[in-house]
Amino acid sequence: MGTLSFSLDDKYNAFLSHKKEIPFGDGPLSGIPVAIKDNISTLDMQTTCASQILKGYIPPYNAHVVDLLLASGAAIVGKTNMDEFAMGTTTETSAYTKTLNPRDITRVPGGSSGGSAAAVAGDLVPMALGSDTGGSIRCPASFCGIVGLKPSYGRVSRYGLIAYANSLEQIGPMAKSVTETAQLFSVIAGHDPRDASSITAPYEGALDPELKGKRIAVPEEFFGAGVHQGVSETVKTAIDTIASEGAEIIPCSIPSMRYALSAYYVICTSEAASNLGRFDGARYGKALDGKKSWHDAYQDHRMQYFGPEVRRRILLGTFSLAAGYYGRYYHKAQTARQMITKEYNHILSKADAIMGPTMPEIAFPFGAKNDPLTMYQTDILTVPANLAGVPALSVPCGEVDGMPVGLQIIGAHGDDEMVLNLGYGYEMVRS
Repeated sequence: MGTLSFSLDDKYNAFLSHKKEIPFGDGPLSGIPVAIKDNISTLDMQTTCASQILKGYIPPYNAHVVDLLLASGAAIVGKTNMDEFAMGTTTETSAYTKTLNPRDITRVPGGSSGGSAAAVAGDLVPMALGSDTGGSIRCPASFCGIVGLKPSYGRVSRYGLIAYANSLEQIGPMAKSVTETAQLFSVIAGHDPRDASSITAPYEGALDPELKGKRIAVPEEFFGAGVHQGVSETVKTAIDTIASEGAEIIPCSIPSMRYALSAYYVICTSEAASNLGRFDGARYGKALDGKKSWHDAYQDHRMQYFGPEVRRRILLGTFSLAAGYYGRYYHKAQTARQMITKEYNHILSKADAIMGPTMPEIAFPFGAKNDPLTMYQTDILTVPANLAGVPALSVPCGEVDGMPVGLQIIGAHGDDEMVLNLGYGYEMVRS
């Protein structure tokens, strides 16, 4: 066991300056504060998924990634706010409070990992863990001006992640630089036998900034209708910078993109309806009213303690899976998912990465999007990577109206090294 030793700014030494010696491990993150999204289980520390239905729930075990962080010497300093059960794009659906964007407190920080992004952007911690089901790491990274990685599906264990949509979600790192993001990723990546989707693919953490000779695919759909002109221009300037370093830019098209949002919301709500069926007040969280019949108590409990967005998605998913509608919705969504995956794999067999905006706009003011459909449309550029299971990185690339813009870098499944290297290379030449 070693004493506290920070490798980052001196301000983090002040974080625990009242203690003489702290028995952190001598691992790669020795003494570095890390915040954990509130849907990742932490032993003896409340984990609520920002929902009233889990208020007071204390897991009896750590998520695999939490054990890895502790073994690396990291100091887990607390849990971060999120959209309830990770269902949202703004962190406004949290049952407890909304999170403010450190760049402009009148604007949303993004979601659903908005608390983790804001903690990093606001200098509360140098690193944080989030989870990404349809952009929940990359969206707040873009809105708050930090780096966020959604790893390849299976690259990081989901054991201990309270499930929203199992086939889509991944735990991933968030930090202010690609170097720190890669450092955190090197700790949490690797095989876990308790997660059936886990693959054996540790990350060594060595970054290569070389951009010369890299082939970058740029889909026209990433710059189409609905993408803010300022965002498009900022991202195109970033891609031009990468091209000036010797990368080859390959214009392309992904026709199946038009199905991505619909397919995503059918699949994720269907999985959510199944996963959230366990929250019934009988085993943990808020208790059922024992004076009522089971049916009435169960109905009232879920109505009272699930927020409106969670209830909406459970109802949508239940409808999609209902007899008579399964083939019309869920089966078609899975067919569309296969098309999207096939097209992404085809492009990434000929290019090293796909690049475009992370989000179609900058962080917007609180309350600016009041109807669900308008809110869901903000996920159009991030959900395809989750459907295809491929890695995607958001790196700050400029500003519009004083707010950050993210460059999204998408790679082939298992090639998280490439997206991190390209992000690092861009970071090195960014003006």
